[in-house]
Amino acid sequence: MIVYDTGALVAGERNVRQMWALHDAALRRGITPIVPAGVLAQAWRGGPQTRLSQLLRGCVSASLDEPLARDVGSLCATANTSDIVDASVILVARSRRAAVVTSDEPDIRHLASSAAASFTIHTI
Repeated sequence: MIVYDTGALVAGERNVRQMWALHDAALRRGITPIVPAGVLAQAWRGGPQTRLSQLLRGCVSASLDEPLARDVGSLCATANTSDIVDASVILVARSRRAAVVTSDEPDIRHLASSAAASFTIHTI
């Protein structure tokens, strides 16, 4: 499994070849990428965003419900950060034993360390 952060969605919208190659390879292998709801909110800027919409057709969304929201807030406190979206990426990835696709490896590594999470990070 893989989880996309906002940078991954932005890369898809900007038609970054590396992102599309990774996405296409995942789909060919039967891997459905996960997009936390907050990630989509950060990347979505209104219509039509054709490339982003195309990318999302191959993904599933992960909701930010109350239990996850509480865990995200706790992780932000532990990591001394206010980035709830990246924290949600970490917790979704940890719970599903998924890799993360990101353009912000240092922040993702910091949060992963704070959450005692270990997973593969693909930087785009």
